[in-house]
Amino acid sequence: ILLCRRAIEPRRGFWTAPAGFMENGETLQQAAARECHEEALARVEIEDPCAIVHVLHAHQVHVLFRAVLADGGYGVGVESLEVGLYEERDIPWPEIAFPSIEFTLRRYFDDRARGRRDLHFTTFERSPSRA
Repeated sequence: ILLCRRAIEPRRGFWTAPAGFMENGETLQQAAARECHEEALARVEIEDPCAIVHVLHAHQVHVLFRAVLADGGYGVGVESLEVGLYEERDIPWPEIAFPSIEFTLRRYFDDRARGRRDLHFTTFERSPSRA
């Protein structure tokens, strides 16, 4: 799993999957690929969606995709302090920046263990307290 340690607020210094906001004139898949390149210098092939998370307190909907590194390359983008590939056992769970990312990663690993590729939905009405 490609993870980035955030160089920006909110949650600076915590880990996330490459993610961000859409720009006008792009599709969800184009936005996901662009964010991967901006944050992790990674060229990816976007596959199917893994999770849709309604983040009501932030007035956002997070759509997270499965993707593969197109050429295996990645690096530290301007919004990241550090970038790395992690096996499931090495994910820094206590340092994951956002509940939507943790939810998606856990569903991804559950699906992978069962040989499935389900689309998962959840809603966060308010931000859980985080240290």
